Amino acid sequence: MKRPVFYACSVLAVVTVLTLSYFSIHALYLFILIGPLIGIGIQDVLQDRQSIRRNFPVLGRLRYVFEDLRPKIQQYFVESNIDGAPISRNERSVIYQRAKKQTDTIPFGTQLNVYAEGYEWMAHSIVPKDVQTLDHNPRVRVGGQECLQPYAMSILNISAMSFGSLSQNALLALNAGAKIGGFAHNTGEGGISPYHLQPGGDLVWQIGTGYFGARDENGNFCDETFKQNAAHPHVKMIEIKLSQGAKPGHGGILPAQKNTPEIAAIRRVKVGTTVLSPPYHSAFDTPLGLIQFVKRLRNLSGGKPIGFKLCIGRKGEFLSICKAMVQLNTYPDFITIDGGEGGTGAAPPEFTNSVGMPMLDALAFADNALRGFGIRKEIKLIGAGKILTGFHLVRAMALGADACNSARGMMMALGCIQALECHKNTCPSGVATQDPYYMKGLVVEDKTQRVANYHKHTVESVIELISAAGLDSPEKINRTHLYRRVFMNQIKSYEEIFPTLADGCLLNEADIPLDYAAYMKRASAESFELTV
Repeated sequence: MKRPVFYACSVLAVVTVLTLSYFSIHALYLFILIGPLIGIGIQDVLQDRQSIRRNFPVLGRLRYVFEDLRPKIQQYFVESNIDGAPISRNERSVIYQRAKKQTDTIPFGTQLNVYAEGYEWMAHSIVPKDVQTLDHNPRVRVGGQECLQPYAMSILNISAMSFGSLSQNALLALNAGAKIGGFAHNTGEGGISPYHLQPGGDLVWQIGTGYFGARDENGNFCDETFKQNAAHPHVKMIEIKLSQGAKPGHGGILPAQKNTPEIAAIRRVKVGTTVLSPPYHSAFDTPLGLIQFVKRLRNLSGGKPIGFKLCIGRKGEFLSICKAMVQLNTYPDFITIDGGEGGTGAAPPEFTNSVGMPMLDALAFADNALRGFGIRKEIKLIGAGKILTGFHLVRAMALGADACNSARGMMMALGCIQALECHKNTCPSGVATQDPYYMKGLVVEDKTQRVANYHKHTVESVIELISAAGLDSPEKINRTHLYRRVFMNQIKSYEEIFPTLADGCLLNEADIPLDYAAYMKRASAESFELTV
């Protein structure tokens, strides 16, 4: 029930009951019954801590009742399915508790089936480090040889989510939280909006195939438009989006009902239309062209870190990009590896469920490929794909990630309840909507602090895990520290599952490992079309 309707019904109910009570004692009893409900509704509307109660007074409380009554057996089945679980109840609870600065410890020990296939854990040390002596705000320097404005990036940042897919209140809270916590906020491919800039947090400006914020009237990339936005002091890095994990090879979708006049003006598109970003770039069409485009953007931006994001599909194509880097002796400052398990507000289920390499496999492959070409030290790797907890960060770092991005975790810190209304413009928590009514349920000041809290406590958990492993820095975690139960009676380390390639082994044909030989033969710096 929307607030204006609630107010009108409340006033009408009170007036009606009081009038009838003049004639009948039963009506007075009715007022005694509904009076508290009206009081509860007013309290829900005025509070600013819970978006659902604020948007749906009285009725919204049922959501929290049902959450508490959810059968424990359902929790067991969801959390026992290690690989297939969307987000377990335990993970959601951790995010909410950290965002609200509540106790995030749990009783009675492990809540996962440790004998289930796919169960993973980190090996601790008999001589752990004193956690108090470690750096609790670890940073990663992003910027290679040709970068003039390197950026000290947090190990946990906000993943790409555009204005249009998210509400202005959601973006304001995310960016303000990023400013408090000193971490980066990726704009998504929808361009830089006033709500990205107003709070003053650090931005990673994403350039997608639609070139929003960097395009001419015909939708082509425009040097001058790009240069103007890239010069903004809040833009710390620039990311070329090749593909995203939730729908690789499909392109972006902004539903017509979410394409408001304001969004249309920012993107320079026609208002009220469904905006489709092409599945491919028009500014380049070869591996060499991509790397030349990276250099072009670096020059136009005044030397800011330039990288690209992709969900890995055919391995030979990524190896083709590596060949182009070596041939031109030019390297992106960072590469964001998005996993096939990545989320989105709108995509065909076939793409969401069945296209794209999962993040862990993709990170291991990308790290190995860069090592094999002897260029790993030139490029930072950023992992993205269901990063929710400190263990998820440590796991990604063990496979090669220098830092990670989180979308779902940050959305849940904002109050997202996974209502699955993202594509309908009716998100009840005000996160993924452009409807002013729903949007007002998300109180920026409250959610800003929750975003900052979630980041701080999750990074703290990484440091605690690192110290337990006997390490003094996240960058020292490697594949020998993580283990997975591959069968009920068989355990392997990540190093055994994803063997690390020797530096430079892909540069000489005689040294190329058998697993990479066929891919290397098909890969070409001149074309993404793989030779047979």
